[in-house]
Amino acid sequence: MAKVTVQETPSVNIIGPMTKLDGNLKCNGDIRIEGSLKGSIDCSGKLVVGNTGEVEGDISCRNGDFSGTIKGLVTVTELLVLKSTATMEGDLSIGKLAIEPGARFSGKCTMDLTANLDAG
Repeated sequence: MAKVTVQETPSVNIIGPMTKLDGNLKCNGDIRIEGSLKGSIDCSGKLVVGNTGEVEGDISCRNGDFSGTIKGLVTVTELLVLKSTATMEGDLSIGKLAIEPGARFSGKCTMDLTANLDAG
């Protein structure tokens, strides 16, 4: 009898544009925020904050792609992309950073290149 192998696909979680959350969020997959969240985010995958997304609180993730409004301390171990519509207020601790023209950033930025060298 053949054994059936089920591959687990990474979960993608979405917080819609009409959703408002208060509290801390922990996610083992990827997450997209189009709504509003007040609280911390701990995401082991990619965090996308869309154009309508608003986050007020500390963020920790592997990769980030921000188009909305973020206020708080952000830690990204690999790559953070601030899109042209992003407004970021707070300190960044990142591996790599890409900022599109038009993005707004107010805070300190610390880049740890040794983390990328150890991983690759």
